[in-house]
Amino acid sequence: MKLRLSLFFLLVSFGIIAQNFENQWSGFFSYTSVKSISQGNDRVYAAAENAVFTYDLSTQELKTISSINGLSGELISTIYYSENFGLLVIGYENGLIEVVIDGDEDILTVVDILDKQTIPPDRKRINHFNEYEGNLYIATQFGVSVFDLAALEFGDTYFIGDMGTQIDIVQTTVQEPYIFAASSSDGMRRALVADDNLIDFEQWTTIIGGGWRGVQTLNEELYTVNRSNTVLRFTSDGITTAVESFNETVVDFSVENSLLTITTPNTIQSYTEGYVQQALVSSIPDFEYELQSGLAFNNIFYMGTTELGMLVVPFGTNQAQQILPDGPLLNTPFAIDATPGQLWVGFGEVDVNFNPFPLSQRGISNLKDGTWTNIMYEDLEAAVGSEVTDLVNVSINPEDPDEVYMSSYQKGLLKINEQVPGVLFNESNSPLEIPPNNPAAEIRIYGSDFDREGNFWFVQSRINEGLVKISPSGQFQRIDISAVINAENEIALSEVAVSREGYVFFAATESGLIGYNPTTGDFNLIGEDVGNGNLASNNIRALAFDNQNRLWIGSLKGLRVLFSTGSFFEEGANTDAQAIIILDGDVAQELLFQQSITDIEVDGSNNKWISTATSGVFYLSSNGQETLLRFTKDNSPLPSNNVQDITIDDLNGTVYFATTNGLVAYNGTSTAPRENLEEVYAFPNPVRPGFTGNVTIDGLTARANVKITDIEGNLVFEDTSEGGSILWDTTAFGKYRVASGVYLVLITTDDALETKVSKIMIIR
Repeated sequence: MKLRLSLFFLLVSFGIIAQNFENQWSGFFSYTSVKSISQGNDRVYAAAENAVFTYDLSTQELKTISSINGLSGELISTIYYSENFGLLVIGYENGLIEVVIDGDEDILTVVDILDKQTIPPDRKRINHFNEYEGNLYIATQFGVSVFDLAALEFGDTYFIGDMGTQIDIVQTTVQEPYIFAASSSDGMRRALVADDNLIDFEQWTTIIGGGWRGVQTLNEELYTVNRSNTVLRFTSDGITTAVESFNETVVDFSVENSLLTITTPNTIQSYTEGYVQQALVSSIPDFEYELQSGLAFNNIFYMGTTELGMLVVPFGTNQAQQILPDGPLLNTPFAIDATPGQLWVGFGEVDVNFNPFPLSQRGISNLKDGTWTNIMYEDLEAAVGSEVTDLVNVSINPEDPDEVYMSSYQKGLLKINEQVPGVLFNESNSPLEIPPNNPAAEIRIYGSDFDREGNFWFVQSRINEGLVKISPSGQFQRIDISAVINAENEIALSEVAVSREGYVFFAATESGLIGYNPTTGDFNLIGEDVGNGNLASNNIRALAFDNQNRLWIGSLKGLRVLFSTGSFFEEGANTDAQAIIILDGDVAQELLFQQSITDIEVDGSNNKWISTATSGVFYLSSNGQETLLRFTKDNSPLPSNNVQDITIDDLNGTVYFATTNGLVAYNGTSTAPRENLEEVYAFPNPVRPGFTGNVTIDGLTARANVKITDIEGNLVFEDTSEGGSILWDTTAFGKYRVASGVYLVLITTDDALETKVSKIMIIR
C-alpha cells in the first residue's frame, strides 16, 4: 500500500491520472461484444468494444469500467491483468494503453506509443501483453515494446524486422533462455531474453518463416499456430511438429494456469502439456454464438462472444451461464429520444450524403425505469413481417409515451406500442409509395415531429408528396411539395420541427429551409443568399424551436436563428435567419462558425444543447451569448467528439448524448416547468462545508418568481424561472458567500395564484 500511495501522488503530480465523472455522468455502454478476457484476484476481466466489466468469482458481482470512470472510450484490442502488481492493463487499436490500479481505482493513461511520431497511425495497434519478471512485453503492429510494471514506465522498443524495419507482432512468449515473437507475416523470431541489447534487430533470429497467429509457452513446451490454423509444437533444437489443424480461423490462443486454450468462432478447447485435450465446447443449447475470445482456468471456459457477452461453461458440460451487464444492443447509437423515465435508441445510419448503403440490419433498445429492453433485429423483422433497415430517427408521442415512431431510411415508418413493434408502414399497408422515378430509393423516411394537436409530421425523400401527416386517429395525408422544390431530385429531406402556431418547417439538403402553413396551404423557401434566408448552409441537419418560438437552425457549416417564424409566410417579410455574434475578447465572431452541427435541443431553462460532428457538445445560454458548458472527449466522458444526437428527460434534466462510440448522459439540472408547485425541492440540502457548486431549486412552474431570504427576511437572491428549475450560487446577489444558517425560499407562480415556501440549510 505504501508503494501504491507513493505512486499515486507521483502520478497526480504529473497530471496523468484520468478523471472520474461518476458524480455527474452516467454511462450506457454495450457489453455484448467481448474482445478479450483475462483473470486474477478472484475476478474475470472482460473487455467489450470500449469498456470493461469485471465478474467477481466469489460474489458473482458485476462491475463496469468505462469513460465515466476515466477510460478513453477508444476501441479496445486486448487486456491483461497482472496479479503480481494488482494492475489491469488495457491496450487499444490506436496504440493507447491505460492501467487500472487495484484498490485506488485510479486509471493511468500511457501515451508513449500513441504519441510516437516515427510510427504510422495505422501501425500502433496493441495486439497482446505478456508478463515476465516484472516487465510487460507488448506485441504491436510495429514490433515489441517493454513496460516496467513496478515503475509504471516505458522501457525500450524493439523494431525487429529485417534491417530494423517495423513488422506486425501478434504475440510474444518466454521459454528460457529465449523470448519468441510471432509475426503475422514475417516469421517467428527469437532472441535471448536476458540480452541487454535486444533493441538491436541483429540479436533477433528468424527461426521459421511464414505468417503466425500466436505463440505460447505451456510449461516446458512451446506451441504456435500459423495463418493456416495449424497448431505446431516447437522443440529446443528447432524441430516443429504439427499437432492439429482447424478448419476455422483461430481467433484466440492463450495459456492460463498450465492450460492452453484455443478458440475458433464456433469452438473452444483446452489442452495440458503433451497436447492432451481436457475439454471441448462446440455447441450450447439456447445460444447461437460466434466467439472472438476465450480463456480456460479452474476447469471452466470463459467464452467471449460477438453479441451475447461472456458465456461461462464448466468443463464436461454444454450448459452456459450468460454474463452480461445491462446495457443497449450496440455502441453505435444514431438516433435517440426521451420522455420522463424512458429512452429509445435506434442504430441505423446514413453517411454525410444521406446514403444508407450498405443497409444496416440492427435492432433497437429501450431504457425504461433504469432497465434495458433490447429487441434483436431478427425479432424486430419477425414482428412486422418485413425488413426494417436503417432506423435513423426516433419520435415519442408526447401525449402517449407508449407510442413511438422510428424512421427507416429505406423501408418506411415503424410504429411501436408498449415496447412492442406493431406495424411497419410502407407501400403495402399505407398511402406511402416507392418513388416511381427512383425505385432504388424505396421509402426513405427521416425527420419527424408532433404538433400541439397530436398530429405526427414526417418527410419522405425522393418523391413529390414528401411531407406526410398522420392524424391522432391514424389518417394519412400526403402533401405535394413539388411547387417549392424539385423533390424527386433533391438528395434528401432531413429534419422537421413544428412551431407553436402549427407551422411545419422541414429541411431539404440542397435547397434549404421550407415552411408549410397547414391552414392556408402556403409554402415558403429560404436559402443561403442574404435577403432570402442567410442560412449558413442549405444542408441543414438540426431544427429546434425554443421557448420563445425562435427556430434554431444547425447546418454542416454553422448556426442560424430565425427570430420571427410568425411572419414567415407574409409577403415582403424579412425571412433572413441571423448568426449569433459573440465577443472573444474584443473581437466579434460568429458563434459555431463553420461547425458541422448534428443536433440542437432546448432544455427547461430555454438553454441550448448543440452537438457537432467533430467538436463535442456546446451548452449555450438562452440567447446563445454565453457558453455555459463545453464537453469534449478530453474533458468529459464523451467517448467521441462526433455526437450524432441529443435528447433530454425534461422531468429530471438528464441529457443523453449518442456518440459514434457509445451512449452517455449528463445529470443536468434544467427541467421542464410543472403544472403546480406541489413538488418543489432544493438540492443539495443541506449545503455542507466545502461545497462550491450551485443549489438547484426544482419543481417550479413557468415564469415563477423565486426569492431567497435569510431568517431575518433580508433578500439575498431573486430570479424568475424560464423552465422548471433555477440555480443559486449561495451568494448574496453574486457579491459574497452567505453565512451559515437557514434560508427561506419564497416562490410565487406567474399568475400569483399559488405560493410555496421551502428552506435551505447552509453549513460553512
